Amino acid sequence: MRLLVTGGAGYVGSVVARRLRAAGHETVILDDLSTGHRAAVERPDDLVQGDFGDRLRVGGLLEARRIDAVVHLAASCLVGESVADPAAYYRNNLERSLALLDRMRQAGVLRFVLSSTAAVYGEPAALPIDEDHPTRPANPYGDTKLALERALHWYHAAHGLRFVALRYFNAAGATSDGALGEDHRPESHLVPNVLRAALTGEPVPIFGSDYPTPDGTAVRDYVHVEDLAEAHLAALRRLESRAAGESFNLGNGHGFSVLQVIETARRVTGRPIPVRPAGRRPGDPGTLVASAQRARRELGWAPRFAELGAILETAWRFLRQHPDGYSA
Repeated sequence: MRLLVTGGAGYVGSVVARRLRAAGHETVILDDLSTGHRAAVERPDDLVQGDFGDRLRVGGLLEARRIDAVVHLAASCLVGESVADPAAYYRNNLERSLALLDRMRQAGVLRFVLSSTAAVYGEPAALPIDEDHPTRPANPYGDTKLALERALHWYHAAHGLRFVALRYFNAAGATSDGALGEDHRPESHLVPNVLRAALTGEPVPIFGSDYPTPDGTAVRDYVHVEDLAEAHLAALRRLESRAAGESFNLGNGHGFSVLQVIETARRVTGRPIPVRPAGRRPGDPGTLVASAQRARRELGWAPRFAELGAILETAWRFLRQHPDGYSA
């Protein structure tokens, strides 16, 4: 298929785009490079720099490149930032995404894969979290993603839009060859910050030590970025075979606390990693662990990287190859 990949110069998007090309798909990457990196696009001719909410630009790409489906990974995705500036998140994640959907409909492009999030659930009522769990987002980031998923259901009913929404838990790791990985400016995710602390000796902040968890720190389900890429490929196959309008969790089904991640990183790197206490961040639930049985059953997807140590080893390889990020 000929695919438009929004956000394809970002962390997950670049790995997804690579996997889609390896599977024989043609890719056009649309990214404004506000958080993505030109160097993360392995084929520079694939990159079109621009805003996915730009109706004129998107319409031209859909028609000129004869796009068959859109894989939508572009979004603002920082929980704390969304709490501080909710308007920016509703504009970018919802308003611009609706503009993208309208332009797709006008061009007759009716297959769509959405990068969604476990943040649609909010504070869990039961663990592990399956897709039937109540959706009560605890922050604007999760709420904008849930609102877009709801809009997709109505576009499916009204216009025949086929979609699959992939609800990631915590994306982590890097490609196995160390070529593509996580490089945010500033970095807010635990795994790259912990590993960078192994290089620099700077203490890692622990945001909250009073959660109702075994060691008091937040627990998350980490899923490898290459496993996420495989799920996008499986979702596209799903859209070829049926008029899907579905959401799937993507996670390993195992939770690890902040302190467990730090201890695993010490083992992987062989280096001491200092820590410092910090207060909870607004909008952060204590525990998020996935049930991904529906994805296993319906998409035929199963994560290859089930061990936290194996996930961190790939991220450590990327950091050692790119100590200054993609600017190196």
